[in-house]
Amino acid sequence: MGTDSILIAALFGIGNIGWTEGILIAFLFLLLFGAKRLPEIGQSLGKGIREFKKSVTSSDEDAKVGSGDKNVAQVESPKKEEVQ
Repeated sequence: MGTDSILIAALFGIGNIGWTEGILIAFLFLLLFGAKRLPEIGQSLGKGIREFKKSVTSSDEDAKVGSGDKNVAQVESPKKEEVQ
């Protein structure tokens, strides 16, 4: 089972998708969105996936750096002035 089939199966909760079903789904997308819009949709979907991966990896790196980094600025609580 390819990565695309796993993704589709996970999204729609269905089992193995053969090549005929894949062609049918591609044809339906072509009918719904048209040949001019499909590349735009693919680009925006790719950008969204890349941004998601970048945010996930950067948050993992932030968690690793924040847990043991000595260069992290420490916040001091403000000192209270004594009232006389």
